[in-house]
Amino acid sequence: MNYASTLGVLTLLLALLGCNSILANEHRPAEPELWLTFPGGDGPGKGKHIVLIAAEQEYRAEQSMPMLAKILSQRHGFTCTVLFLTNDQGLVDPTGESPIKEADKFNRVPGMDRLDKADGLIWLSRFLKLNDEDAKHLYDYFDSGKPIIALRTANHGLQGTKPYVVNGKNVSLRDMLGGAFMNHHGGWKREATSGILVEESKSHPVLRGVKDVWGTSDVYRCHKDGEFPADCTALLLGQPMMSHDRAAPANTEKAALPIAWTKEWVGNKGNAVPPSRILHFTMGSAEDFANEGVRRVVINGLYWGLHMEDQIKPDMNVDTVGQFKPMVDGFDYEKLGVRPRPASDYR
Repeated sequence: MNYASTLGVLTLLLALLGCNSILANEHRPAEPELWLTFPGGDGPGKGKHIVLIAAEQEYRAEQSMPMLAKILSQRHGFTCTVLFLTNDQGLVDPTGESPIKEADKFNRVPGMDRLDKADGLIWLSRFLKLNDEDAKHLYDYFDSGKPIIALRTANHGLQGTKPYVVNGKNVSLRDMLGGAFMNHHGGWKREATSGILVEESKSHPVLRGVKDVWGTSDVYRCHKDGEFPADCTALLLGQPMMSHDRAAPANTEKAALPIAWTKEWVGNKGNAVPPSRILHFTMGSAEDFANEGVRRVVINGLYWGLHMEDQIKPDMNVDTVGQFKPMVDGFDYEKLGVRPRPASDYR
């Protein structure tokens, strides 16, 4: 066989092998998505990347964080990545043990390395036990000088994870966020929350355009009476209501307590980076996010955290993209229809 013939046979064989490889790939099951990315575009957020962490078991963050990501990407131009609490099969699973008690077992939140190049963080976790590698990505972000929007259970968002250490001292989430869960001030699963703008803070950029804040999650007590931190600025008080009925009156036997505040945080990089701007908002269930005011506080908070407060408009579009049907919060997973699902179900 001459050279040309040999070359022709080899070419044919390679082509056949290529076809077989393509056919094999066509029939190979696709790898499941472990996180979701929503590309940004034109808008104030163009070129900026926001990571949203949905890693809790009660308040349906697996629904609300993708909803926020779609608003931020399609209406404001931010590229957004949503990270989820997943099981060993790679399914989004808010039904697992919490907190994890086994010393050698950890929660799985694939994609934590996305924080390394993130411009902003919206964070909702609860009793999350991270391995040391994943914890390092989170703690490095805490040191980055970049904004943190911490929602609801983020103030008790870690348990069993190695401590966050700054200048040789362990730092609690209470210290960093300016408050942490002490007890349910409002009736848990019984009393809704109505937000009251703090008079002295009405001109704060985070409250620009905020008129009505209401949700079914109850008011957390995060501070002892008279001990609201001096380095925090209260934006909203939460008034417990008599029920979850939208028209229910206030429970006047219970005082309104701070539910949203801002502060600054300086981590291990000290003055080498600007202080991180933090908004902690103790509302944040998926049902809460059906309220425009709740969405506006969080989105305004992200702009403020990014030092983009001059671009916060009172009529800025915070409408959901497509339908948003929030599920009821709670732990009765079978009754509520909560089960492990692929991340793509939340796209």
